[in-house]
Amino acid sequence: MTPKRIAPSILAADFANLQRDVEMINNSEADWFHIDIMDGVFVPNISFGMPVLRDIVKHATKTIDVHLMIVDPDRYIKTFADLGSNILTVHYEACTHLHRTLQAIKAAGMKAGVAINPHTNVALLEDVINDIDLVCIMSVNPGFGGQSFIENTYRKVEKLKNSILKNKANTLIEIDGGVTSKNAKQLIDAGADVLVAGSFVFKSENPTNTIKELKELIKI
Repeated sequence: MTPKRIAPSILAADFANLQRDVEMINNSEADWFHIDIMDGVFVPNISFGMPVLRDIVKHATKTIDVHLMIVDPDRYIKTFADLGSNILTVHYEACTHLHRTLQAIKAAGMKAGVAINPHTNVALLEDVINDIDLVCIMSVNPGFGGQSFIENTYRKVEKLKNSILKNKANTLIEIDGGVTSKNAKQLIDAGADVLVAGSFVFKSENPTNTIKELKELIKI
């Protein structure tokens, strides 16, 4: 049985106290750091770039899960590998030659992820599913934190899980956007393996306890 994971999204952290929030994740029951890199072109927002990621990695003690919401991600694959990324996720919608991009990520020593926007059909990944380590299903429109969860996500997770099983792939399913204690268990039951939680964690009164509650909910 694949262990189920919680990946707090640094995008929702307090940037004025970033080291504090990184240490909080280190000392919590969270499994991964989820780090969104946005360029203001692929999505209508800019997050942070390489220097901030370098500082996060310097203090982080858990898996670094980097989600690129940028155009032409191939240009930066080696850069993110050098910065210490363990998983590098690119958007299906941003890659002209997805298979080649996946091979380049793996050649750089990272796990290869593919993110899909809410309007993108999971069936489009079937031909490369065995080359993908992780599929990130966007359960909100990418670019901003704090959005409402899109209910069709459950059906997409089930369809993707069926494709993974049919093709005997080892691909993990990650859900990014609007994850709370109200939908966490239902997402896991549908077939998800990793839940990204941003605002729900960092805007809570006690983020450490919130992470612990989410971990309890997703235990199989």
